[in-house]
Amino acid sequence: MIRTLRCCSLVVLPVVLAAAPVAVRAQEIVQQQVVEDPNDWAKKMFDSTSKDFGVVARGAEVSHKFHIKNLYTQDIQVSNVTTSCGCTAPRFDQTPVKTGGETIVEISMDTYKFQHLKTSTVTVQFGQPRFAEVKIPVQVYIRSDVVFTPGSVNFGAVTVGTKTDRSIEIAYAGRPDWAIGKVVTGDPNIEAKVVQTARDPSGTVNYRLDVSLLPGAPVGFLRKQMTLVTNDATGGEIPLLVQARVEGDVTITPSVVQLGTVSPGGESTKTVLLRSNKPFVIEKVECDSNRQAFRMPALSKEAKAVHVLSLAFTAPNTSGQFTEKFIVTIAGRPEPITFTATGDIQGSTQAARP
Repeated sequence: MIRTLRCCSLVVLPVVLAAAPVAVRAQEIVQQQVVEDPNDWAKKMFDSTSKDFGVVARGAEVSHKFHIKNLYTQDIQVSNVTTSCGCTAPRFDQTPVKTGGETIVEISMDTYKFQHLKTSTVTVQFGQPRFAEVKIPVQVYIRSDVVFTPGSVNFGAVTVGTKTDRSIEIAYAGRPDWAIGKVVTGDPNIEAKVVQTARDPSGTVNYRLDVSLLPGAPVGFLRKQMTLVTNDATGGEIPLLVQARVEGDVTITPSVVQLGTVSPGGESTKTVLLRSNKPFVIEKVECDSNRQAFRMPALSKEAKAVHVLSLAFTAPNTSGQFTEKFIVTIAGRPEPITFTATGDIQGSTQAARP
């Protein structure tokens, strides 16, 4: 196009003058196309595109989850995740995500091998619906004078209504008067107490941090950050990760049954496990709706610690997202427990008819 305009300028000057506004407009359009980032569509799906962990102790567990939500009608897929620094390790799932669904890219930073300021660029690549990559800058400052052993308070699986205790060893080397003044848990279901176990005039100090998860913690995953407040003039607050998985007296696996993509009238069978620390009897299993898409399993009257439910599913003749809630009544338990099944029904309703 530019060549054509130059050619015309050699023949008729008025043509150039008349076409000048058009040429300028065309140039503006080209410039806009050059400026536009082809990765913008992918960036819009992230809940955040940077992470600063701040100042942490050596050995502290440092991790973060980036949530990615599919805002489009086509499936998306995270095909690869790379980092520019060996101090950073990614975890991700390559399973395609349908519209409205979410996936997670989790990063962790090694605070044992590395010290002081560490920066890294996490590059998330997409293979579907087309190639794109999103660069995420992350950084952390790792103190060399404070060490956590282990690097986090991890209660693991805890039965709801019970108290569980864990301890962390804290070692400091530096000022002789260094001290931890208080601990801020940030959660009423977490209690913490710091106890000095050793102090040397040379500047080494040792503490034991005793942490309790209280019986009132609700069922579900708990992930909190408590703060140790020290007498340092700068960087006096040191974060510490606390994690737990609080389980009910009866747990269901999976809590969300994935039916996948099914054609109208299509059939499949899914298995659900119910577990408890003591034997129990399932009195009944019901669907919350009257769509009759599931055939309820035969129930054993025997008290067992593990029950296996086989759910036979027949997809309704209506396309779209499908969700069903199940209500399980257990003998002697005042409240029922619930779980859900979800899937996507796609295809022609006419083809499903006999």
